[in-house]
Amino acid sequence: MSVCLRKARLTAGFLLIAWPALSYPGRAQEPSPNLKQADADYRAGVAALSQNDLNAALADFEKVVHLAPSAEQGHSARGAVLIRLGRTAEGIRELEKALAIKSSDSSAQLNLALAYEQSGEAAKALPWFAKLEAASHAENRLLPSYVLASYARALAAAQQFPAAITKMKTVIASDPRNAELQDELGTLYAQHQDWTNAKQAFTAALRANPELAMAHLHLGMTLEAEQQPALDELAKAYQLAPENPVIAVEFGRTLAAAGQDEQAIPVLKHALELDPGSTAAAYQLGLAMQGANQLQDAIPLLQKAAAADPQNAEVLTNFGMALSQAQQAKDAVPILQRAVALAPDNVTAHQDLAAAYIQLNQFDDAVSQLRAALQLSPNMPQLHYNLGLTLKMKDDAGDAIPELEMAEKLDPSAPEPPYVLGVLYMQAGRYTDAARELNTSLKLRPENGDGWATLGSVDNHLDKLPEADMALKEAIRQLPQQPDPHLTLAAVLVKQNQPAEATAERKKAADLMRVNMNHQRAEVASNSANSLLKTGKLDDAIAEFREALTYDSNYAEAHAGLAKALEQQGKVAEAAAERQKAEALEKASP
Repeated sequence: MSVCLRKARLTAGFLLIAWPALSYPGRAQEPSPNLKQADADYRAGVAALSQNDLNAALADFEKVVHLAPSAEQGHSARGAVLIRLGRTAEGIRELEKALAIKSSDSSAQLNLALAYEQSGEAAKALPWFAKLEAASHAENRLLPSYVLASYARALAAAQQFPAAITKMKTVIASDPRNAELQDELGTLYAQHQDWTNAKQAFTAALRANPELAMAHLHLGMTLEAEQQPALDELAKAYQLAPENPVIAVEFGRTLAAAGQDEQAIPVLKHALELDPGSTAAAYQLGLAMQGANQLQDAIPLLQKAAAADPQNAEVLTNFGMALSQAQQAKDAVPILQRAVALAPDNVTAHQDLAAAYIQLNQFDDAVSQLRAALQLSPNMPQLHYNLGLTLKMKDDAGDAIPELEMAEKLDPSAPEPPYVLGVLYMQAGRYTDAARELNTSLKLRPENGDGWATLGSVDNHLDKLPEADMALKEAIRQLPQQPDPHLTLAAVLVKQNQPAEATAERKKAADLMRVNMNHQRAEVASNSANSLLKTGKLDDAIAEFREALTYDSNYAEAHAGLAKALEQQGKVAEAAAERQKAEALEKASP
């Protein structure tokens, strides 16, 4: 978890102290006309500043620097105004010049310390804060609260968390009902991974101001770090500040992490609209879309994140996996190879690279990656299962079976390992072992038509005819368009001396085979028609679509293609009729 300190406005703490008349160092005589004019310009600048006219003040202080370049007051004043105008780098240079002339200039010290801290240069800020604190102690006074708060942030940025927390507690002691200060204290604890105290501070902030969106955000992130429910707090933060892109990203990310990808997507889209350049928003939206199987939309977002952070193995792994899921394994492999090279101890990267290799039928490479992953995580059941399945794909049943057995041992609740084991045992003629494993798998996942069909075949080999009859009828219920279970059931019925019933099952199988064959012919004809349509051969395409429908009049794709071709011929009514048929068939399909 990373909680960012909220910065105070840069202009809030910058001071201009009333100075005596300007003078050159070492001169005791009557001031020169230039010095007198510089003094007048300086006072004009102070007056303009009191009216918050920063541009006029800057013009006056620039005259002072030009007329009296050796007087630190001009550089100090010009530096403070430049910083208030957002020209921080220029302002810092002026303050450094002032302190080079007079290192004891407390106004320049203060402004420079604040500028360094708020521009991310904590190491440079800390010595100046230390000097300011030493001077205040010598004068028996405390630094102002805003200075101590900035000092605390600088200490935190330098990883000096105990000291930073002490400073922030001192600030809060002077204003205990300040919700934003309590939130900052909680942030310091969170950065130090002291979740208990962080939670207490964020809770105190919300007691002081229940509408403080950032405190809800930070409390939610702290709860998440403690693996406690966090969505309610993040939802509240988003409700209070829907236009805050940081809150939107965190809320969307947490929704996706909770498996609520569909709910996360609109939130993360909104975050990206608020901050179109945000890599974090693009990445999290890509992950949510990947989780929702919206791969074509996810891939460009993940690609953007990978381009912005090419050394981030996690980003590369997710990008590569999305490409594999979209059947673009050839593009995925080099990305996943890079992820593995960057993070050789990342099990997921090895696993995803193996999946891409499998898609390319590079089984030896896949096995190598899965074995590397198992060296890192030898007790991970999914890895043993994946390796066993890959070895099965390369017809290495001897090595596949021990891996699948280990996967089943490590996770007895998973239905996949015993199912694949059952198939391998059946292929090896170990029917008793096959029946045991298939029964185990089907108890865990009954909705597996192929599993019931395989078990029916195994029971038939074992002459367990009632069990085979039951399994095959369940397979037929789940797979009504498949002919094979009918054929196997027919063989079982013959053994049970039921020839008429066996003949009926063979007829059903034959009818289904004819339907399936015609469906395949319709599919081939439709593919040919679509190719003709792309080349503008409308008459030939229409003929092919009509031919497809003679094979299978219920083939929705053929009706849809014919509608498109007829429309291009200007036959609008016929096209509408075909499109209506296609839509009706698609709605009726399971």
